[in-house]
Order: sequence, then structure tokens, then C-alpha cells
Amino acid sequence: MKFLFSIAAVLLPILTFAQEKGLDEKIDEGFGNATGWFVSLIFYKIHFADGIEVYWVLFPLILGATFFTIYFRLINFSGFVTAINIVRGKYDEIESGGESHVEASTESIHSTDGDLIDTIRVEQDADHHGEVSHFQALTAALSATVGLGNIAGVAIALSIGGAGATFWMIVAGFLGMASKFVECTLGVKYREISSDGTVYGGPMYYLRNGLKSKGLTGLGKVLAVVFAIMCIGGSFGGGNMFQVNQAFQLVENITGGEASFLHGRGWLFGVVMAILVGIVIIGGIKKIAKVTDKIVPFMVVIYVSAALFVLIMKYDMIGDAISQIFSGAFAPLSVAGGVVGVLVQGFKRAAFSNEAGIGSASIAHSAVKTKYAASEGLVALLEPFIDTVLVCTMTALVLIITGFVDTSNSGMNDAQAILLTSSAFESVISWFPYVLTLAVVLFAFSSMISWSYYGFQAWSYLFGRSKRVEYTYKILFCLFVIIGSAASLGSVLNFSDAMIFAMMVPNMIGLFLLAPKVKEELVRFKTAIKGA
Repeated sequence: MKFLFSIAAVLLPILTFAQEKGLDEKIDEGFGNATGWFVSLIFYKIHFADGIEVYWVLFPLILGATFFTIYFRLINFSGFVTAINIVRGKYDEIESGGESHVEASTESIHSTDGDLIDTIRVEQDADHHGEVSHFQALTAALSATVGLGNIAGVAIALSIGGAGATFWMIVAGFLGMASKFVECTLGVKYREISSDGTVYGGPMYYLRNGLKSKGLTGLGKVLAVVFAIMCIGGSFGGGNMFQVNQAFQLVENITGGEASFLHGRGWLFGVVMAILVGIVIIGGIKKIAKVTDKIVPFMVVIYVSAALFVLIMKYDMIGDAISQIFSGAFAPLSVAGGVVGVLVQGFKRAAFSNEAGIGSASIAHSAVKTKYAASEGLVALLEPFIDTVLVCTMTALVLIITGFVDTSNSGMNDAQAILLTSSAFESVISWFPYVLTLAVVLFAFSSMISWSYYGFQAWSYLFGRSKRVEYTYKILFCLFVIIGSAASLGSVLNFSDAMIFAMMVPNMIGLFLLAPKVKEELVRFKTAIKGA
């Protein structure tokens, strides 16, 4: 921590100078020119008739989710009650005493690319088969997805697609539950556990180890490395700088805007956030989980309660809002781009919000204490339901009922969209903007600590598991918190967002190829709970 303060002391004058001289803008422009091709490639839009444009990344995400829904016989719905029971601890005794989820291996040290890694693939000791509970794993993953997208993203989607986008957002949320089930089952199945009980998991491992088991060793290694590189970039940008930057803008606005003490002092906000983040992430996933299992339920309950209060106060308008959602979904105004245009906006918001198919959540879920991989896959399917079907839908209903859906205002950025959502709540709850500001800061904080874990797991996969490697990443992550709060780096953030969605490419390839393995794990877990 002392090292962090010393580097921050050197960095702060540079950031202040950068803000005054516009150096960050020049850097951003140069970076944008160098990486613009990559951003354009990942966020390339396929043009349809009547001005409808669809991001190509939506096709593999939605088609993949639909395939997994069918392949696993509507696991999104049939596994819902079981998932809740798992979180409640109904099957804890079965999971702690059952057979190992990993394929048979008696070696406590195995070799990868010639390097010996102190990794236990099969744990005989029940105390060493994970680090966090099902509930903690769920909240850790949720903390990375429930956030600004649920507030700003929904407002943007409705400003383009109208109320009807809500319907397709819900549909995509349900479909995404199947993708989460598959990737998080694989995350547990192919995780590696070190001799001290630390878990290393996620797409890097199921791409390498899973595809190796299918005779695709070379492909698995390449896909794993590509995923890790993209994940690291995404953790510094979209999972860090973007979060703190948006949180600072809202705090600055509510404390007086240009008249605020914080105006021009983003670095100060960044330092405070970096210290808080550093305190948490230094303890690894156990410390992160202990924080998220308190923050996430608190955030969701406060936000949903406020939305329910608005709905109760405006109960006479709920019927009309639902009517707008259904009529807009199937017979929208031509200005909204037709049915396909509205469908695309709903699917886009769901995919961008819950990240089903991206693979990031499987990193958090892989740390769970269980010997049955499918048990955590089932828990994971609750994530898109909470994130998209529940929280995003609540935001949409508030915007529709309060009359803050304006398809003529489709050019909003995230900061403007947050203020729009804040105004919608404020029209019924006068003091809610202060609560929303706190919620956004907590959303940003929880997203950052979870994404730090995602990035570290990818970092350690590429550079090793030594303490030096670990602290190098965590110090860099904290410094990026300060940079993100103080600097104007639009192109950098666009690039990092592109890297997050580029993670989808290697991940979806692995999910399709390893789907039969997931089915085996599901049968194994179902057999275990039936026989109990």
C-alpha cells in the first residue's frame, strides 16, 4: 500500500498538468488513431433496410444463447427453483461429500508447456475445493454486471427503440441464462486449485484444458491466450476507468457541477476510490466476496425498492406501461426502425448488461466451494435474471410510467442517460438523485473490485502466479482508477469495451465445443440430488 501511495504522489502532478494542458486529449486522439480499426471491427454494424443497424457481436451471443436454451431443454426455466435451493444451502451436504467434479488425476503437480505448476486438479480434502460460497460467488459476479448499464444503458435503449425494447430485453435476459449456465459450469469443471487452496479458473482454463481433452490442444492454447489478453485490457478500461469516470461525473454534478469543489479535481476522487479498491482487492477473491455479498444485495434492494415505490405511487399507469411495451415490441412506430430495430435495441441492452456469453462471470463462479460443477452453473443462471429481467425491467418501467421515454433524444451518452433516469425517479421521489448517486458510486466500486479479480486471473495465466506478478497487476489496477477519474480518455475506453466483447469470440467457440461436457455434469449433479 505504501508503494501505491508513492506512485500516486508522482502520478498526481502529471495528471493535474495533463488536465490543464489537454495532454490527455492528445494522447487519446493518438491512441484512437492507432486502435480505431479494432474498435470498428468489434463494433461493426451490419446494415439492414430502413436504417436498421445491428452489431455483429449480437448474433453469436443471441444465437448461442438460443442454442443452449434448446440443447439443455429450457434449463433457464427448469433449473430456476433448483438454483434458488442451491443458494439457500439445501444441497450443501451433498456437494461437500460428493465425488470430484474434475476428471481423474492423481498428480498434485502437473506440467503445462514444460513448466511445473503447483496445482492440485483433484482435491481429496473437502476443505480445499473452493474459496467462496454459492451466494458469494453469485454476488461477486453480479457486482461486475449490475451497474451503470442497468441505469444509463436502459435509458439509451428506450430512447432509440421506445418502450417495446423492454420486451426484447427481457426475452434476451431469459435466453442469456442458458449461456451463463454453460460457461460457469465449465469454469468450475476445469478450474485449477493451488496447494494453498487458491482457485484459478475461467475461460482461460476451460479453453486450454477442456479443448485438450477433445484433442484440440493447439486451438485451446491459442483461444485461451487471446481471451486472457482481451480480459486484461477490459479490466483496466471498461471494468475500471469507465466505471470511476462515470461515477465521478455524477458526483461532480450533484455537488454543484462547475461550481463544485471537485470540478477539475477528478484525481482526488480517484485517489479515494483507488485506496478503497486497493484495500479490498489486496485480499483476493475471499475479501472481494465478503464485500460484494453485502454491497450487491444492498444496492439491488434499494434500487428495486425505489422502483417499486414509483410503481405503487403510479399504480394506475402500470397497465398502460405494459400495453406500451407489448404494442411497441410488435407494432412500433416507423421512426423507431420497425420491429427488428426495437428487437435489436432490447437484445443489445440485455447482452451488454449481463455479459452472458462473454465468459467473464465464470472466473468469479469458478472459486465456489463445490464438487459438482453443474451446481454453480445453475446458480449462475440467476445472474441474468436478476441483472436484466429484474433490475433493467424496473428501470424501464419507471422511465415509461414517468414519461421519460423520448425517441427523439436518441443521441444521449451515458452521463446524460444517468441524469435522465435520475430525473425520472426524482419526479416521484424528490430526494432520490442523492440515493442514485450513492448507488452509482457503489455500483462502480463493486464492478471495479470484481473486474480486478477477472483481470488478475487472466494476468496470472499469462505471467505466472508469484506474489510479484500479483502485486504488479493490483498496483497497476489502482493507478488506472486514478487515471480514469482524472483524464478524458474516450478512445481508450472504446478500445477496452471492444476488448470485453472480443472475449466473446474465443469463449463462444469453447462453449459450443464443450457443451456435451456440461450435459454430463448436469446429469451427474441431478443424479446426486435425486439419490440424496
